[in-house]
Amino acid sequence: MEATLEAVTRSTFGKNQTRRLRRDGRLPAVVYGTAGKKAGKKKKDEGGTPVSVDPKPLMRIMHSESGTNTLIGLTIDGGKPTQVLVKEFQLDPIMDRLLHVDFYRVAMDQVITVSVPVTLKGEAIGVKQEGGLLDFVHREVEVECLPTDIPEHLEVDVSELAIGDGVRLRALSEDVKWTPVSSLDTLLVHVVAPKAEAEETEEAVEGEAAVEGEAGEPEVIKKGKAEDEAGGGGGDASS
Repeated sequence: MEATLEAVTRSTFGKNQTRRLRRDGRLPAVVYGTAGKKAGKKKKDEGGTPVSVDPKPLMRIMHSESGTNTLIGLTIDGGKPTQVLVKEFQLDPIMDRLLHVDFYRVAMDQVITVSVPVTLKGEAIGVKQEGGLLDFVHREVEVECLPTDIPEHLEVDVSELAIGDGVRLRALSEDVKWTPVSSLDTLLVHVVAPKAEAEETEEAVEGEAAVEGEAGEPEVIKKGKAEDEAGGGGGDASS
């Protein structure tokens, strides 16, 4: 998905100026140089350009399905659009509004690294029929790809997972246009036994071990006692 956004360069800085910008309905931002690699070579980063943008359309973009992985055609001062991605942002946790955002330019022929959300599909039989619990281990995965090949999400079908079953990154990495940064053996999701059941199993194993230990101790004691008696009998014979 590609969206558009207009920006205006700003020449004044500092806390007072940024507060004034926000009061005027603008969001302070910085646009950084090209991030990516081509044929194993890194391109020199261009200096950051301070700008301001309208936060409302940006929030709509960030709340879309592709979120911060949305390619944005950013126009600065009415110039030619440049392709950017949201790099970092600051959010007011109380007011739920953006305070600052960093964009970075991307070259369409350069590989970039992005974090892609993992989504789940279906209800696991291990949960529905066996009473297990679904453990969602990794909700994001880092991948390398061209900007036009960024997946909106990685979907995992958990419908056939029974207790003890899981899905690893390897299962999603076939016939795709991206390369995982993490190990292919990374566990994304699995179904585990309920905690009470797991504790009962653990207690049962510990109980069996304790019984085996108790059963083993008398044998050692009897063996030692027999040796003492044999030794004592031998002494009487020699005297």
